[in-house]
Amino acid sequence: MRIKILVIDDEESLCEILKYNLEKDGYEVDCAYSAEEALSMDLSGYSLFIVDIMMERLSGFDFAKRVRNMSEIENTPIIFCSALTGEDDTVMGLNIGADDYITKPFVISEVLARVRAVLRRSQATRQWEYNVSKSVYEPDITFHNLRIDRNDKLGYLNGEDMGLTRTEFDILLFFLTHRNRIYSREEIIKQVWDDDVVVTNRTIDTNIARLRKKIGEYGNNIVTRLGFGYGFKETV
Repeated sequence: MRIKILVIDDEESLCEILKYNLEKDGYEVDCAYSAEEALSMDLSGYSLFIVDIMMERLSGFDFAKRVRNMSEIENTPIIFCSALTGEDDTVMGLNIGADDYITKPFVISEVLARVRAVLRRSQATRQWEYNVSKSVYEPDITFHNLRIDRNDKLGYLNGEDMGLTRTEFDILLFFLTHRNRIYSREEIIKQVWDDDVVVTNRTIDTNIARLRKKIGEYGNNIVTRLGFGYGFKETV
């Protein structure tokens, strides 16, 4: 059975371009020309949603929020494909739960590469979750009033859920399990992101800046060494 992808965009010509090229790459593709049309469909059979943000009534952000609250499809990957290029828009999209963000105009080869990468991560996650369900309990990682729950994938500060994104969670988990050493951005990328994901220095810096804010007083424990990288120090 071929992987099914739903493209949601109010530009019909763009939908057709994506549909043609994705089908050429071996996927089964449907199109919806609004978020409302998409939400009226049976979404349970799709392995990926490619979603425009600026649509007339419901935006792509609105669609994503609703998907993340539907138990049947809450873990279905979402790629935003938008003409909004500001850092705030990208961060908002990722915080809502998108798995990637592509800006228009795009190069179709990049879109296909990102689709493959997101689907690989999704399939790997499902396999990992299956394996974990059969494995032993993983103990929490703590540092004073910081706690990482490796089983539920949540981070707590003073007993309160910090609302970490997946990337923030992975960075904090890496830092708390590899303390008192400075790591280069390249080393952090290797530990946190998949090999085929393009990650810029700015992406790392932005995620770490957000993480520092979320962990409150312990933000100062994430130290920067200019020209080298970042690390988590137990004493600062």
